[in-house]
Amino acid sequence: MSGKHGQPLRGLMSTSKSPVFQGLFGRMFRSLRPATFGADDTEIHKNLAKLGHKMSNSFDAPKDGKDDEESGIPALYTYFGQFIDHDLTFDPSSSLQKQDDPDALTDYRSPAFDLDNVYGRGPDDQPYMYLDDRSFLLGREIEGGDAGARDLARNDANPSRALIGDPRNDENAIVSQLQGLFHRFHNRMVNDHPHIDFPHLQRLVRFHYQYVLLNDFLPRIVNASVLDELKTGKRYDHAKLKFFHWKNGPFMPVEFSVAAYRLGHSMVRPGYRLNDHVLRPIFPVPSHPDLKDGLTGFRAMNPHWGIDWGRFIDIDEREYDGPEAVKKKRLQFAYRIDTSIVFPMSDLPPSVATGPSSLPERNLLRSWRLGLPSGQSVARAMGVPPLADKDILIGQGVDKPDAPLGSVVEVDKVFADNCPLWTYILAEAMHNVATVEIPVKEKISITTPQLGPVGGRIVAEVFLGLQFGDNHSLLSLDPNWHPPGNPNYRLKDFISYALGK
Repeated sequence: MSGKHGQPLRGLMSTSKSPVFQGLFGRMFRSLRPATFGADDTEIHKNLAKLGHKMSNSFDAPKDGKDDEESGIPALYTYFGQFIDHDLTFDPSSSLQKQDDPDALTDYRSPAFDLDNVYGRGPDDQPYMYLDDRSFLLGREIEGGDAGARDLARNDANPSRALIGDPRNDENAIVSQLQGLFHRFHNRMVNDHPHIDFPHLQRLVRFHYQYVLLNDFLPRIVNASVLDELKTGKRYDHAKLKFFHWKNGPFMPVEFSVAAYRLGHSMVRPGYRLNDHVLRPIFPVPSHPDLKDGLTGFRAMNPHWGIDWGRFIDIDEREYDGPEAVKKKRLQFAYRIDTSIVFPMSDLPPSVATGPSSLPERNLLRSWRLGLPSGQSVARAMGVPPLADKDILIGQGVDKPDAPLGSVVEVDKVFADNCPLWTYILAEAMHNVATVEIPVKEKISITTPQLGPVGGRIVAEVFLGLQFGDNHSLLSLDPNWHPPGNPNYRLKDFISYALGK
């Protein structure tokens, strides 16, 4: 069940003189048959479009205040997850318009948690990203959020392009400003460690980042029962990895990149409040005149769009709900991991995607073109009893739905014991619910779906395997390390440090 092994990186995206690897995309479950959903391409497209439509929610305007679709996960984790994805994968040659072979796709991003999306090729090779040989160049000031908010450094093109390691980290106003916080975190490390050279500063930042991945991000999205199976005592154990194996170096499994790790698409809210004055949809909604300006990026940041980070992560304690003034300042939460995708994602503007413009349909087509097996096939290969068709529910996984949810076979009988892996993993999460106490003054608990024994195991094994397979990672070099003085270090601590708190 192992896939293609990694190959030495030929300079591209390398951030140091130490060897790193450019991996081919490959498969965790090479012996499994590709799932198909009809007699020919036309019928398959039709059936996947029907399922994509059923997974698409109706229009819901951005709003303040509590929301039944919210999970107990602060909203920033959605975009931290997107940031992580950009650290791991970049395939500029892939296209929905051609038949894709995962063994021929090249991952132009090193398959490691090495922050090459932040550092690029380093100050020697990309000096325009840096202020000097140790610090990042920051952009112009922006207002509305924290006092030190800055746009990313940009060139003089029209539209202005960000000078960063991965252009995708400028694709929306949230991940763009998160990228900026990584620059500010590094720069504060420079100030606090004036005698440490650039490679050692880089390693220190990476260790903080990797610690958050293992001890905060993973436990929020993957059910604890799945993570416990990968530990000996309290430590993750390489020997417990059963499905992610390689020869010379880690590769990027398509079951992860095209299915399991696309959980974040279901966590996106219809829109976000950045600060007291800015509440916008995540993508433009042309049919609604007051929502034509979304949080899309690849342009100079609106000078009034600075993020108040307490609205995205619990760097302070706020009220959960109350009068309008409280609702406008509340901590926003990610939507639940379920088989429902918010409206702006299922009707993307032409500048973002066409043919099809529906993100759910695009995900399903991509999975089929890459020959992914069904969710039930993967479950059986993992020794997990697969979900019954009647339990693969399509819709919002809220506590009290307005009406009973239909199953995947009610969309079409072609999906009987044959659910697309991405849909299966999201449906599985709806049956693996944790009760999470959220960080608000009222001390409220919220039921929160998490990835289960199929989806969670794929994500966790890839996260752990990539660290175990990287000789320069935290798990390989110093698995007992934790940020000084704080073994309970979380993303909120990383953000607070970057903000100078």
